[in-house]
Amino acid sequence: MDFSAVELVGYVGSLLIIVSMTRTSILHLRLIGLGGSMVFLVYSILIGAYPIAVVNVVIIGVHLFFLRQLLSKRTEFFTSLELNKDSRYLRHFLEFHGADIESHQPGFEFAARDDQVRIFILRDIVPAGLFIGRVCLDDSIEVELDYVVPQYRDFKVAEYLYSDRSEIFNKRSRRRIWTRPGSHVHVEYFERLGFVPATVEGGPALLADLDAVMQH
Repeated sequence: MDFSAVELVGYVGSLLIIVSMTRTSILHLRLIGLGGSMVFLVYSILIGAYPIAVVNVVIIGVHLFFLRQLLSKRTEFFTSLELNKDSRYLRHFLEFHGADIESHQPGFEFAARDDQVRIFILRDIVPAGLFIGRVCLDDSIEVELDYVVPQYRDFKVAEYLYSDRSEIFNKRSRRRIWTRPGSHVHVEYFERLGFVPATVEGGPALLADLDAVMQH
């Protein structure tokens, strides 16, 4: 391998590490950072910089350790916290994440109602997501907002939320879930969960049965 090719390996490793530091998702940060460290390990061996190789072996080990924790469901504790309509923290959370929420569900505006459920999804006691929904007359749930903060977007929150473990759907009558289509990202998220296009209450919607989502 000539010097220019070796140099290219070093640049690729540097680029991956830089990109990893721009990720808001902890999972993406670890995965891309792992790739960057592995490329840098190869680069350091090629140029004979063995102290740098040792450092990257340690970094790879650190990434793998935390990735194992992130990807293992047994290492995390999920629970839900129901919110009253006058919660100051709820309004602060919505305001703080307002721009990101708008990019996923354009036009969403919070208006507290008596037929509404408002629940924080806590991941190791940290608010990782917010669910706001309307309880319909047939006891189905219209999803008004299903928002996960960027660093926790690895579908673990969704796996907990749309299951019998959550406070929202642990009632056996609440098996039908639907939402109005939002942005492309919003639609893609629900389709990945197993929601399908339908017509609900006279308008376009994405609809699913909870049992089907749990098996998806």
